[in-house]
Amino acid sequence: MAVLRIHFGVDDLARVRIADEPDPMWEILLSLHVLRYREVAEPLARWRRRVAPVLPGVVRSLLALAPPIGYSPDFLTPSSRSLEEGVEAVLRTPKRFLRADLELLAAPPTWARPLADGEPGPLRALGAALAEYHRRVLEPHWTHIRSAVEADRLGRVRGLLSGGYEELLRDLHPTLRWEAPTLQVHYRFGERDLHLGGRGLRLVPSYFCVDRPIMLRDHERQPVLVYPVNRRTTDRRHSGKLSALLGQTRAAALEAIGGGCTTGELARRLGVSPASASVHATVLREAGLTTSRRHRNTVMHTVSPLGVDLLNPVSLSVTD
Repeated sequence: MAVLRIHFGVDDLARVRIADEPDPMWEILLSLHVLRYREVAEPLARWRRRVAPVLPGVVRSLLALAPPIGYSPDFLTPSSRSLEEGVEAVLRTPKRFLRADLELLAAPPTWARPLADGEPGPLRALGAALAEYHRRVLEPHWTHIRSAVEADRLGRVRGLLSGGYEELLRDLHPTLRWEAPTLQVHYRFGERDLHLGGRGLRLVPSYFCVDRPIMLRDHERQPVLVYPVNRRTTDRRHSGKLSALLGQTRAAALEAIGGGCTTGELARRLGVSPASASVHATVLREAGLTTSRRHRNTVMHTVSPLGVDLLNPVSLSVTD
């Protein structure tokens, strides 16, 4: 396996960031990969069985752009916090990137030729296909996906507070190797060096990423490292016990708060009224499981260290 060496400067370590939400475009691409893997472990195999009957017709065209082995076009995964933002970024992809990315695809479909020329019609069709796939295949499972990502992020943030950025990078995944000031990544595109040059690195925990972390091939774009969530911390086998302790709705509220959210966001995640979400947040705060901080007209809730221990009881003693 080839190695990509990511070279950090002092400014780069200060600009390492962990995404606080699942990136919808990366989850779309990587879930398409999972659909075509011969074997995957639970819970991904369970997800694949559940979505098989509802796969939309557009999945065939998307699969043609997302081979599970080899290169998938970088323009499919612009960094985004929402599906709408991500699809809009795809539609705005400069023509030179469209052409360059599709030329690297091992077996580009014939219908992709006008896409490579940046023709508006094919681009809009691709955006609509991405949105439909997300709505039909990922959105019904998005609460669980978000909980998995947030649980992983909580564990990383706790490690960051105790050991700093170098400890965070060292423990990110077993296939990574940190030798200051360089992070070595198993890489499928040959031996390469990436000098961050003050741009920092965006870390994206992903529910559908399997095996090992991945990066964009084009190193001129904003550096991003996508890595598998720690499934030992996201399996939620303790959820039944947690529900017995807190009640099902309060346990769900603690998980939904995850890496932090406002009362309104908590209400949307739980599917309850803002008033009910406020009551649940208050009970959790008074029990010492969360903290709340007012900022202007909103209240931001975060899970306390005690709450992290309840959500993630094995994260400090078990490693991947």
